[in-house]
Amino acid sequence: MLDWSPLIISMKTAMVSTFITFFIGIFTARKVMKMKAKLALFFDGLFTIPLVLPPTVVGFFLLLLFGKRGVIGKFLIHINIQVIFTWGATVIAATVIAFPLMYRSAKAAFEQVDINLINAAKTLGMADFKIFWKLIMPLSLPGIISGGILSFARALGEFGATLMIAGNIPKVTQTMPLSIYMAIQGGEMDMAGIWVTVIVCISFFVVILMNNYKFIHKIISKRRDKNELIC
Repeated sequence: MLDWSPLIISMKTAMVSTFITFFIGIFTARKVMKMKAKLALFFDGLFTIPLVLPPTVVGFFLLLLFGKRGVIGKFLIHINIQVIFTWGATVIAATVIAFPLMYRSAKAAFEQVDINLINAAKTLGMADFKIFWKLIMPLSLPGIISGGILSFARALGEFGATLMIAGNIPKVTQTMPLSIYMAIQGGEMDMAGIWVTVIVCISFFVVILMNNYKFIHKIISKRRDKNELIC
């Protein structure tokens, strides 16, 4: 009988990490855009680098942070919290790997907003907080949603960093990518084929969802513009 725990663990990990990256990505993208040029350049590179580094390198840095001798790990051990080789470690790995996609998508979406609209809102006396939530966010929503969907897909397929800090513990940290790897290592090609099929189907559905969201949003926007012209 097929053990579905890798699917459950993968979905839980991807959903939690997407929730975290969604809000942190929006927050950091907004903060970076408000920074001075040189400082923004530095933090933009810092937040983007997990996207280009090998996942095992990211996992190595996470071990340095959350390991027993790590800066964060030492503190957590003192309060009886263990991160390494737990389900929480899979969430941390997926979040760090998926975060750049959300950050870059949110930042690109914010940059597409017409600066003249923002200046006009400031001239009318709107506070920065209201400008962000009532003007920038609605106009940036398609890009932000796309970033969230891409982050989910990336978190779902995370392998290298997860293996480094969470290990491959059945029914605890064994995600679908880890199950595929272990099945191939054990010569169980049929089992690997099942999990490959599952993850490909989910990823394909995510891509279709993202494309349909953009298509539906364009239709709604066109109808809204027509209604405004009629009025």
